Amino acid sequence: MKCALVTGGSRGIGRAICQKLAVDLGYFVLINYQGNETAALETLHLVEQEGGNGAVLKFDVSDEEAVNIALSNWIGEHPDAVVEVVVNNAGVAKDGLFMWMKKEDWQNVLDVSLNGFFHVTNFFIQKMLRNRYGRIINVVSVSGVKGTAGQVNYSAAKAGVIGATKALAQEVAKRNVTVNAVAPGFIQTDMTAEMDEQELVKLIPVNRFGKAEEVADLISFLASKKSGYITGEIININGGIYS
Repeated sequence: MKCALVTGGSRGIGRAICQKLAVDLGYFVLINYQGNETAALETLHLVEQEGGNGAVLKFDVSDEEAVNIALSNWIGEHPDAVVEVVVNNAGVAKDGLFMWMKKEDWQNVLDVSLNGFFHVTNFFIQKMLRNRYGRIINVVSVSGVKGTAGQVNYSAAKAGVIGATKALAQEVAKRNVTVNAVAPGFIQTDMTAEMDEQELVKLIPVNRFGKAEEVADLISFLASKKSGYITGEIININGGIYS
């Protein structure tokens, strides 16, 4: 059974990724969530409605022990499962000016995005290398590429993942494992719901926010066999806001 794991898969971009990987590529999708089981089950229902298969898997990506226990248990119960695709999508924003930033808001954002990438990817990397196939896709942000005022912690976390993407890609390429990152700009999700869309679209050359499905389409391509010669790349999907 060929599987794809999507961290933070219960809502928004994560949900759209789960749907695309199940429907476009036929993967059994592991939908990771931390707290919102209702949303995760809703994602699973949508996947199944479209003819796909999957399961929900609860763990906090920032907790190494929780990651290892949850993934080891699931794989132990499904010995025929091979996780070919890992999408590190889980992230959290705790925005505010750096001069007033609390240490816990700095730490929490780095723990989820950067340490979460380490915990989940590190669990699977040896298995992918043994199988001589894998696709690791990291969801970063325009903030990690150019830096965004009020998001020093988020920008630092995502920039860290960008550096890790480029370095890991070089280590594992010979074994047919690719590592890429996707950097969305303003996408219509819960995370951007409170933003002033009418004002912000003036900054975006294509004059609109992106859709979660558009990000998921790009990730679906990077997760496919068609993308085998692309690795170590940070692909911007932002309507031209940073080009």
